[in-house]
Amino acid sequence: RSGGLYPQRTVIRDIADTFIGNLAPGATIDFIDIPRFANAVQLAQTIVDLGSTPINYMKVMGFLKSNKMISGVRAKDMESGKEYELNGKVVINATGIFTDTILKMDNPAAKEIITMSQGVHLIFDKEFLPGDSAIMVPHTADGRVLFAVPWHNKVVVGTTETPVKEAILEPCAFEEEIDFILNHAAKYLTKDPTRKDVLSVFAGIRPLVNLGGSKETAAISRDHFLLVSECGLITITGGKWTTYRKMAEDTIDQAVLIAGLEERQSITKNMRIHGWLKNIDASEALHYYGSDAIAIKKLTESQPSLGDKLHERLPFIKAEVTWAVREEMARTVEDVLARRTRALLLDAKASMEMAPETAKLIAVELDYDRDWENEQVSAYKELAKNYLPA
Repeated sequence: RSGGLYPQRTVIRDIADTFIGNLAPGATIDFIDIPRFANAVQLAQTIVDLGSTPINYMKVMGFLKSNKMISGVRAKDMESGKEYELNGKVVINATGIFTDTILKMDNPAAKEIITMSQGVHLIFDKEFLPGDSAIMVPHTADGRVLFAVPWHNKVVVGTTETPVKEAILEPCAFEEEIDFILNHAAKYLTKDPTRKDVLSVFAGIRPLVNLGGSKETAAISRDHFLLVSECGLITITGGKWTTYRKMAEDTIDQAVLIAGLEERQSITKNMRIHGWLKNIDASEALHYYGSDAIAIKKLTESQPSLGDKLHERLPFIKAEVTWAVREEMARTVEDVLARRTRALLLDAKASMEMAPETAKLIAVELDYDRDWENEQVSAYKELAKNYLPA
């Protein structure tokens, strides 16, 4: 919730040992300070602050067209089942790995442009990488990148580059990917990580724009790609988190042309993302909320029980669940534990044990009954099983 990428620099062995106490003898590294990038929730909150209306759990079912040009979308509320027609001067397809699905919704004959690559990450206790510095191995034996980064008092180690064909919401790590990370991490850390040390394993799928037909995903550019269909659908895809503002600027510039909107000077270069603070003390509880931490603390003052931790192994408190529902558009246990607090990613087993209390707190806010709570807990535990190594 603060921004800015710090410069990369090579660190010699004796200096590295000062920062990183678990580096294997003979290992050389590149070092980079990793900032906390604003994630999707803070960006959604920012557009709310600016007067926009984000809508979650709303699925696009098809396009509205007028004179063969796209004029809006048919959308379905996934909670109520009700469908809506939403009109707009321009429609933007920014759907990542589902880009081709939306392109074919506009034109069934549209050429597929996305090649997918899966990346897997393992979470370990902080003892595997003492200190606050990250390490990166730019070239493993098979040409891939390996990194270990301190994250929420844990260590995240990754990654892999595995081609996949199916775009799915919940990708799972392959056994060989887990083995790859464990085996290579052991070459650079004096304490060898094993499967029993893994607190959580999670996978993500990269949408890579492949116009040249390359079969090697590692060779495909990570640059973003902008496309306008004959019906006026604007598609932005590829890219990465570190270039999201440039991607957005290019997309909006194109939207202005398509929709005939008034041209304006961009204001986002120096815009403060929701929750911005000039200085963040990482030792403070709730520091990861930035300026919102003050409001969350007030919740615990008005209702002291909300200050109780949800689990002894993780820092999250009950007030964070209440806050996620009221201010961060969370609707389910999965929303809170996976996409707001990140508990699932930090310690999958602990998050499963947090599910019942989390469901109860959400139910209070949304006026749901005990049956809903039980269904949510059951569904969440089934999901979380995939985040534990076999």
